[in-house]
Amino acid sequence: MILANAFCIVLFVDEILRSLAGPPSPPGLAPPGWRVPVDCVRANELCAGEPSCSSRYRTLRQCLAGRDRNTMLANKECQAALEVLQESPLYDCRCKRGMKKELQCLQIYWSIHLGLAEGEEFYEASPYEPVTSRLSDIFRLASIFSGMDPATTSKSNHCLDAAKACNLNDNCKRLRSGYISTCSRELSATEPCSRRKCHKALRQFFDRVPGEFTFRLLFCSCKDPACAERRRQTIVPSCSYEDKDKPNCLDLRGACRTDHLCRSRLADFHTNCQATLQSLTGCPGDNFQACLGSYAGLIGFDITPNYVDASTTSITISPWCSCKGSGNMEEECEKFLRDFTENPCLRNAIQAFGNGTDINLSPKNPNPAVTVLPKTEKSPILPDDVNDSNTAYDTSVISTCSSLQEQGLKPNNSKEQSLCYSEAQLTTDVMPDQKTFMDPKAGSSRHRESRMLLLIPVLIPALGL
Repeated sequence: MILANAFCIVLFVDEILRSLAGPPSPPGLAPPGWRVPVDCVRANELCAGEPSCSSRYRTLRQCLAGRDRNTMLANKECQAALEVLQESPLYDCRCKRGMKKELQCLQIYWSIHLGLAEGEEFYEASPYEPVTSRLSDIFRLASIFSGMDPATTSKSNHCLDAAKACNLNDNCKRLRSGYISTCSRELSATEPCSRRKCHKALRQFFDRVPGEFTFRLLFCSCKDPACAERRRQTIVPSCSYEDKDKPNCLDLRGACRTDHLCRSRLADFHTNCQATLQSLTGCPGDNFQACLGSYAGLIGFDITPNYVDASTTSITISPWCSCKGSGNMEEECEKFLRDFTENPCLRNAIQAFGNGTDINLSPKNPNPAVTVLPKTEKSPILPDDVNDSNTAYDTSVISTCSSLQEQGLKPNNSKEQSLCYSEAQLTTDVMPDQKTFMDPKAGSSRHRESRMLLLIPVLIPALGL
């Protein structure tokens, strides 16, 4: 009898443990209520083929035209259209940067999402698909060129190496020569260049040339001012970046948000480069690659960012704007500007790429709270076959975590400083956060099963064990 009771308890416990683990999901079976995202052009085609979705989509676009969100939702017909579209592929659709119909895709995305926000949001969600590649992927692709490994080329000029590597690739060489020529062409004494054409040529370069070339030109590491100036001159800032006067940063952001493409790139930058204390690197999902790609995506618009000087001891990035004349919006303006000038995620990502590792290096001094942009004169683009400087390299300029460890020192643990990692952490590739879909019934089921486990001590004496 005792053995029979014991056998029953074993079966009882085994059943509970099986229910806690849950049955394996069949291959290809998605959680309830989840749809595989499609690009917005395809989602629009699917919606057009379904009469109910097509008519509701037309209704919603009419509802959003010239109305704010509260006015739209007060209309029952508009509200019904929104509810139907929330169950269609259009609501979850995303776009791919550089896709064939990118602008059309973004127009479809914003036609739905623009009217759904609670007023003007400071940070908007990116309409682009999440980036899953890492800096290590860029390093592997670029390893066939010299100068990528700082350990083996510590005395080389990385920015000059990047230009030479670009010249070895026909597509990179052609598009780079194209934008340099366009941005350097003087139209008249009063108009040094065509800014519009320059921006277009820059966008084509950064959209059509792979990151193993563009990243090296933008984020090459430098140990002398001549090299840093070459890096600053990469985008021909006299035409693409600088202007006679600096507009207000919020005005610049407002103008950007009137254009679907610029709005999307800015939202993508904020999504992937927004500094966070929830990750080791300061970047969302610890993904430097996503941040650098989003930064490059901003080049070629009025909000184009660039290095503010040729400093080798610190990295300061900023769009060409200030917060002068912000009035009661000065705090919001400063916050927007700090996302460029004092962004630990962006700074760490640039330093990590420049040093050839998927890690971040701590600068000796944090960036100042207020950055005064120096007045610079137009500089010619340096030829790719001439070294920038013969200055001896000072290996103490850039302080690395390894040098701190060798000297027995501890890194600064302030929020603005980067973290030093152990070798085990550096060799672990942390993937970006991924959306998790939970079954609402799962929580109650687990609570019920935990209560059943608590009954085991009561059942044992009751069964005579």
